[in-house]
Amino acid sequence: QVQFVESGGDLVQPGGSLRLSCVVSRSIFMNYAMGWYRQAPGKQRELVAAITRSGSTNYADFVKGRFTISRDNAKNTVYLQMNNLKPEDTAVYYCNTQPSLRIWGQGTQVTVSS
Repeated sequence: QVQFVESGGDLVQPGGSLRLSCVVSRSIFMNYAMGWYRQAPGKQRELVAAITRSGSTNYADFVKGRFTISRDNAKNTVYLQMNNLKPEDTAVYYCNTQPSLRIWGQGTQVTVSS
């Protein structure tokens, strides 16, 4: 069964930090590269960061130097450390494989506002 369970979203002030977590069903986690995506109101979902099974990473230009993706293979979990958050980072954040499968989790809301 394919399952993505995201958590860690919150309301944070500009310049603040959050760490998102996503527990993934093991059969998926161990066989695919993983990614974090986000969707802001009225906008399409976009890829934020990705990590291969071996740990190689890549980032969208708008988060480079601020966000870090990582994975814990023992816990079937992928993380997104977000620093220096900006109001334009406000969105629902999702994890999925990269490229993504058709099934999505519920996402976790990140709101950056003073």
